[in-house]
Amino acid sequence: MTDTRIRLFREEDWDEVVALEERAYAASGLSEGRETLRSRHRASPSTCFVLEHAGGFGGYLLALPYPLFRCPDLSLAEEGAAQESNGGSNLHTHDLAVVERARGRGLARRMQRHLEETGRAARYRTLSLVAVRGSEALWSRLGYRARPEIGLPASYGAAAVYMAKPLEPAVTGSTLGSSSRAEVG
Repeated sequence: MTDTRIRLFREEDWDEVVALEERAYAASGLSEGRETLRSRHRASPSTCFVLEHAGGFGGYLLALPYPLFRCPDLSLAEEGAAQESNGGSNLHTHDLAVVERARGRGLARRMQRHLEETGRAARYRTLSLVAVRGSEALWSRLGYRARPEIGLPASYGAAAVYMAKPLEPAVTGSTLGSSSRAEVG
């Protein structure tokens, strides 16, 4: 996959990001719009990425520090830096979308692995997300555990499910490793 690269956002990416987000989510009522998406990026630019594929825009991933078992409300922009309230322990995948022509090639998984590497380097302990539009099975295969008892903002709709996973494997025989795994799942 030498024609594929993951990089940080650039100002010129926003038109394509907003257009893809609208195509991906507007029909299900989950589209947020440019300013709200940009607010997520501003909260943590070092954990938001663009996928370049086959010489063009291939998709994006927005992630930001957020307290475990909480998530952004789709109807509200981020206010200030999310990491201040988080203490840096959980990295929340807010949105991941791949352009239609590039789907089915493992690129979303590749972007998620890139986020995991970034999270490990920054010493995050857990990853979280909200599975929408029936994507719970996909995320389960990637190691996320559904937490249906976690209440979500109404903006996600009734079928959305909060999911989380430890970023690092539990260290056997370690109290810290055991409690970290228990905290997530």
